[in-house]
Amino acid sequence: MIIVDKALQQRQAEGRPIRVALVGAGFMGRGFVNQVVNSVPGMELVAIANRTVSKARDAYEQAGVTGVVEADDAAAVDRAISAGKPVVSGSYEAVVDAGQVEAVVEATGNTEYGAHVVVRAIEAGKHIVLLNAEVDGTAGLALRTRAEKAGVIYTGCDGDQPGVQMNLIRFVRSIGVTPLVSGNIKGLQDEYRNPTTQEGFAKQWGQDPYMVTSFADGTKVSFEQALVANAAGFSIEKRGMRGADHRGHVDELTTMYDVDQLKELGGVVDYVVGSKPGPGVYVLGTHDDPKQQHYLNLYKLGTGPLYSFYTPYHLCHFEVPLTVARAVLFADATIVPGDEVKVEVVTTAKTDLAAGREIDRLGGYDTYGVAETYAATRAQNLLPMGVAEGCVLKNDVKKDQVLTYDDVILPEGRLIDALRAEQAALLGN
Repeated sequence: MIIVDKALQQRQAEGRPIRVALVGAGFMGRGFVNQVVNSVPGMELVAIANRTVSKARDAYEQAGVTGVVEADDAAAVDRAISAGKPVVSGSYEAVVDAGQVEAVVEATGNTEYGAHVVVRAIEAGKHIVLLNAEVDGTAGLALRTRAEKAGVIYTGCDGDQPGVQMNLIRFVRSIGVTPLVSGNIKGLQDEYRNPTTQEGFAKQWGQDPYMVTSFADGTKVSFEQALVANAAGFSIEKRGMRGADHRGHVDELTTMYDVDQLKELGGVVDYVVGSKPGPGVYVLGTHDDPKQQHYLNLYKLGTGPLYSFYTPYHLCHFEVPLTVARAVLFADATIVPGDEVKVEVVTTAKTDLAAGREIDRLGGYDTYGVAETYAATRAQNLLPMGVAEGCVLKNDVKKDQVLTYDDVILPEGRLIDALRAEQAALLGN
């Protein structure tokens, strides 16, 4: 979004920087803090909430920020902001309720906690930017609907693969090409990875082993592609997507799909392992005008019928401030669910699991997520991955078995389950 830089410069010149708060000071959150503090004129990170307050303070300090104060309620947060002091808090409520906060970035990666943050932010009239594909992929339509009623923007972020894909889809559509495949380029896919196998990699990069595992075992890519499918109106070719191992260039993928099938499905999301240039994203599309096909061939995109477009990188936290600016200044969402849920992420056993076991968190030892159509998920009563944590098994399940609601006892009183029911009602179910 090239216009965003000048709009932010104007806010800076006017002495009215966008005031944004962050909830969740993990690996991605810390990167966002550093980016806003040191590289984004026209935006000010006024507060950070984290359940462990010391981590919020550390995020500021690592970005070179001093004079940080702690506050436990919204009034105290507002007083600190008025005094020009950055705020940390153990209370997300205090941060999102503060009157001087214009937008909230949610970066916890937890569905239940994240749902509470998003709902509270919407109720407080704040634009909400998600670095949390899990909550969006579980109850995004319900949350988007709430945000619309409140007159605020609810959106996923630039920089993460779903946002990069949706930007590319919008570009492709804007030049008259019809996108039929939107894909994610992965370096590894092994459903049976766990926090023990990923501990070394996580330690090397200062990341959470569970989060790293969710990338390796396919859970994260399933959520990410579900977000794209639901935003773009796409489906999947089969449960789990195609997920080809392809070590060549993404341009070569134009010969690997049945265009008629893609059109019949209304477009699909997918991923590949090992393709170049990674770790980027790609869109394959068609153009029906022979005159434009001639030009596309001249411009080195080939003879069709599929044409390849790609972005060779995704820069995660570097780009998230652009999403904040798009939401606050232009009321433009980077990626947001459409009116129809097309793809869900369903819970699959990573190993044999015994009755009575409480399912651990995403990227753990018990389960991995797999993309499935909404129609199949509903017809088979499959258990969404975003609600699996904390469920207790009623019976034994076998490795690679997809769990159903009949297999588990849900924890009582969870907001994420209430939002799922709300979403089902919106869909007429």
